[in-house]
Amino acid sequence: MVLLHVKHGDENQFLLETTGSTSIEDLTSVVTRIYNGRLKVQRVCAEMEMLAEHGILLPPNMQGLTDEQIEELKLKDEWAEKCIPSGGSVFKKDEIGRRNGHAPNEKMKQVLKATIEEAKALISKKQVQANICVNMDMVKDALDQLRGAVMIVYPMGLPPYDPIRMEFEDKEDLSGTHAALEVIEEPEAQLWWAAKELKRTNQLSDYVGKNEKTKIIVKIQKKLEENDDDSCLDSEWADSRALKRHFHGVNDIKWRPR
Repeated sequence: MVLLHVKHGDENQFLLETTGSTSIEDLTSVVTRIYNGRLKVQRVCAEMEMLAEHGILLPPNMQGLTDEQIEELKLKDEWAEKCIPSGGSVFKKDEIGRRNGHAPNEKMKQVLKATIEEAKALISKKQVQANICVNMDMVKDALDQLRGAVMIVYPMGLPPYDPIRMEFEDKEDLSGTHAALEVIEEPEAQLWWAAKELKRTNQLSDYVGKNEKTKIIVKIQKKLEENDDDSCLDSEWADSRALKRHFHGVNDIKWRPR
């Protein structure tokens, strides 16, 4: 098996086993799905940590408002009565006004916290140091564990607008968020090794040879925009001599031999 050490920028991501006969098309798809899947697990974990501390998300029209504003506008959180955590809730106000403050009790809170840590460990970058490969089944296992914990603590489910539920249903809306910049869509994904783009029409063996005991560092990135080419290097401002002539005021002087 060929061992891929996948990076994004200079950051370790995960190890992946594959074969030299794998097409770059298929490999790009697998690497991208694992890369994005790990991001999804991290997003769910971050929201579940807030769920454990401050309860379910407030309706969008109530988020960020003070208690006085909510009362003045006569707004009501209809999901608060439907989505009560197992064993009752403990009030812990969310100072930023995203969640309703009706947090799970300590026992249920620990169910969420413990599962979050297990899911994080499963897809952690530390798996690279431990020489443990990550695959899509492990990403799915992490998501299933998180989903199961939420069902234990919130048997009636979460509101349809809660980002945790939306992530589980693959309906997340990341537009306008930093998270959206991290995601790499499969058609836009490129794999690079040794400063070369791995072309989707080739096989991995076209680059690494027939040796199945090879380990290589592969970088995943978004496809370069059409404007991100070297044409700018041909422009006059990129010519250091032209720039120097400009500052000396001799740009348009014609030199003739004596």
